[in-house]
Amino acid sequence: MLMIAILLELCGTICLKLSHGFTRWAPSVGVLCFYLGSFYWMSQSLKSMEVGIVYAIWSGVGTALIALVGVLAFGESVTVLKILGLVMIIGGTFLLRFASAQAR
Repeated sequence: MLMIAILLELCGTICLKLSHGFTRWAPSVGVLCFYLGSFYWMSQSLKSMEVGIVYAIWSGVGTALIALVGVLAFGESVTVLKILGLVMIIGGTFLLRFASAQAR
């Protein structure tokens, strides 16, 4: 469920970029639909997971994926600092998940 939420959030963010400030109607509608779907599936994952873990994974993995899409699809720059920041976000997400599993 959480992976579906992450993929829908990724699609919503891509549509947000393509909407050009909500001046293009099709991507603008996509933003609304994808984000609503993402929040729905994220809410379903909250039934069985801790809110801090769900949000950390959703935002961390989403951030890493959209950064990759930005580079590959939109020609955005890649720097050592950006890569380091993404590694830290992903590492922090894994540490939170690991800590949650140990607390049980």
